[in-house]
Amino acid sequence: MSIIRSERTAAGLLLGAAALGLLLANTPVGPTLVDIQHAYLGGGFLKISVGHAISDGLLAIFFFIVAVELKHELVAGELNSVQKAIHPAIAAVAGVIVPAGLYLALTVGSGVQQGWPIPTATDIAFALGVLAVFGRGLPNRLRVFLLALAVLDDLIAILIIAVFFTTDPNLWELALAAVTVVLFGALSRMLRGRLRWPLGVLMVLLAALTWWLVYDSGVHATIAGVALGLAMARQPAGRVTHALEPWSNGVILPLFAFSAALVVIPQVSPSQLSPAFWAILIALPVGKVVGITLGGWLGSFTKKGPERGRISVFGLLTISALGGIGFTVSLLMNELAFAGAEEVRAEGTLAVLLGSAVSIVLAAILVSLLARRNRRLHPHPHPTGHGTAAAEVGAAGH
Repeated sequence: MSIIRSERTAAGLLLGAAALGLLLANTPVGPTLVDIQHAYLGGGFLKISVGHAISDGLLAIFFFIVAVELKHELVAGELNSVQKAIHPAIAAVAGVIVPAGLYLALTVGSGVQQGWPIPTATDIAFALGVLAVFGRGLPNRLRVFLLALAVLDDLIAILIIAVFFTTDPNLWELALAAVTVVLFGALSRMLRGRLRWPLGVLMVLLAALTWWLVYDSGVHATIAGVALGLAMARQPAGRVTHALEPWSNGVILPLFAFSAALVVIPQVSPSQLSPAFWAILIALPVGKVVGITLGGWLGSFTKKGPERGRISVFGLLTISALGGIGFTVSLLMNELAFAGAEEVRAEGTLAVLLGSAVSIVLAAILVSLLARRNRRLHPHPHPTGHGTAAAEVGAAGH
């Protein structure tokens, strides 16, 4: 299982699954795969398509892990004080505002402005994977800053999903979901001794009920995973995410990437592509580079003395290129934004993949150059660290 926890492996599986989905969608088996994606599972109030079971169901587990990472960083990590959090927070906010503004500027009057959240996301697993592959010898402070930035970026993405992709929510079901989340959190603080297994089973049932209530309420079901992750006590949450991480890296995220990438490449000239395609393709890599670099530079003025220059402009450019790898969350945003426009959604998926690919290449070059320069200046290597925050939390929980 340790190899699947590796950031390099997680990034490779994600990229491979997306490439395979895009390839197969454009072969004779493509229509069959799309039919399977649209086929329904279950019946009655549990009727759900295969595609939604992946994006609304399985992806809630990924967001549970994200929430546990976020809570860890806020309580005991790199975001546990205003002084620590302010610099990456300014960079993260600028890294959302600039791509969103650029997207809106490029799509004004086109009728696809609702796609503005798509280029605002950063795929933390992929970004850390690229850093692990090409960043041998980089100082650990860059990885720590990237991790803090990406966690805050995830928090903003969660808020965007909750606020902008919710339609006429059922408040009664949300109230019941809040009750089940509180019960889930309370039981997690009683997980000890002989009661562990009965309580664990009850917590799984409560988690499933919470998911269904949120899903049926009209709020995107991944928010259920976020709420449960934030409510669970830190030590058992660390153990659970440590156990779930291989499944998230090896099954859930690749399966989502494969499903999201099942789109037929449009046989049209570039001029016939939707404005959303070009806006995402430009705003994701360019907007993130400009936004995070500018925000990181402005945020450095919150530091005092030598701390202000600990991350150079070149370092900020490198981190911003990594931040332009949208992938998982951008694909989810694309599905939500263009749920009723299949052709635009397909072009948006291609734009996310291409924009992320541009960011991957740019980030790989900048990370390699920065790492080479750092190894030359500091012959003794500085570890960049391995494993996600979830793994670190999990290790602490044992």
